[in-house]
Amino acid sequence: MLSVIIPTEGVEQTAVATLAALVPGAAAGLIKEVLLVDGTRNGVIERVADVAGCRFIGYEGNSQGTALAAGALHARSPWLMFLPAGAVLDTGWIEETSQFIQAVAASGRDRAAVFRYARSPYVDTGFRDVLWSLARKLVGPLGDQGLLIARDHYDRIGGYPPQARRSEARLLRRLGRSSRTLLRSRIVMVG
Repeated sequence: MLSVIIPTEGVEQTAVATLAALVPGAAAGLIKEVLLVDGTRNGVIERVADVAGCRFIGYEGNSQGTALAAGALHARSPWLMFLPAGAVLDTGWIEETSQFIQAVAASGRDRAAVFRYARSPYVDTGFRDVLWSLARKLVGPLGDQGLLIARDHYDRIGGYPPQARRSEARLLRRLGRSSRTLLRSRIVMVG
């Protein structure tokens, strides 16, 4: 039902943290596949994907948009979930994600969802964190909040622009506030 796409940037620790948080979703049957997308060609993420039973997608380029677009191109499920490496979801995400998908299917309206951002309680908070928090309140969700979207909706709005700067923000802007839902489940970045 759901393909999870994780751009990794060649870092094993953050990829493993996100994969560990997804295990209950796979056990519940919500996640059909996980794609680890990496352009560093250092072999680390390819080994992680092999051990974890994920699909590895290598890509050419150096932008986040290229990685996300490559993952979406290879995904096989009718729903896509984009998560940054290092993202850990609250335990209630499985039920809420299932309910969101069912509600969108029943309504026939195009909707996408992002997770509620929460700072890690183990990281020192600085002035920069306060500014990012303020930015989230003013401009809406940022790319590190993940994205849950139906594949056909993703294709209709043009997906992630591969070569654009800040392609995550551009896609969220194209979605607009009226077709975007902020889920109750929190996403915490580790690492």
